[in-house]
Amino acid sequence: MKRTQPGTVILLVLVGLVFGFLLEVTAAATGSPILILPITLPIALVVIGVAVALLAWPIRQATRGKPGRRVDPFMAMRVAVLAKASAFSGALFLGAGLGIVLYVLTRSVVPTVTSVWLAIGMAVGAALLLTGGLVAEHFCTLPPDDDDEKERGEARA
Repeated sequence: MKRTQPGTVILLVLVGLVFGFLLEVTAAATGSPILILPITLPIALVVIGVAVALLAWPIRQATRGKPGRRVDPFMAMRVAVLAKASAFSGALFLGAGLGIVLYVLTRSVVPTVTSVWLAIGMAVGAALLLTGGLVAEHFCTLPPDDDDEKERGEARA
């Protein structure tokens, strides 16, 4: 499995931003109330991000050569996939949160301050989820072997 590319993360943030902004525009155009996020959403995003990083920590310890540490390879793969999914969903939520903030701040009449802070909280929580996913993904990679480095050096020469 390849590491998450920065271009993919940027693309997902932009897709989330457009979706969040258009969701608010559609709600306002149809006369529906704008989206008010629950207070538990940023908290849940942060908790999930921290949990993913904590799940990946034993894998990092095992791959860095701690004696007596063995990790089930199936568990390591599950954590790596969870880390990638967390990074992707964190990027989407970050974009959606920024889209909602952008919509609220571009209105001539700003809604209640609470909705702005909840959207900012969602963006911050999503950024922490994205960070936790990327860190956990880094923890699940194997360090390069000395033999691999020698082969790459010989191939370049």
